[in-house]
Amino acid sequence: MNVKIDTKERFHVINIQEDVLTANMSADLGQILTNISSKHVKNVIMDLSGVKHVEPLLATEIARMQLKAYENGHSFVLCGMTKELENDFQQEGLLEKLNATPTESEAWDIVQMEEMEREFLKED
Repeated sequence: MNVKIDTKERFHVINIQEDVLTANMSADLGQILTNISSKHVKNVIMDLSGVKHVEPLLATEIARMQLKAYENGHSFVLCGMTKELENDFQQEGLLEKLNATPTESEAWDIVQMEEMEREFLKED
């Protein structure tokens, strides 16, 4: 799987550079997320702007990974999805369950707001 990872102060941006995400890429993506979760900064933005399609099994796995991240108190935001990619997630009944934004900048905002919310809740 061809990816570029950019580490920021509060999150990692995983820019996936593949036209199609296939089910056999699940292990690679899982390993990338495992490596990130072992670091101090655990929040993830997954930039899918270069992806045209995702196979159903990997679409389901991405939704599961996002759910697991939130269960562990980390942010996981998808951004840059094309209409075709949105349709792939929609066909699996997953689009409405995903935390997704049109742009990476908006994803940054969500991560920062969620970080503030977690800090606020921690103080209570």
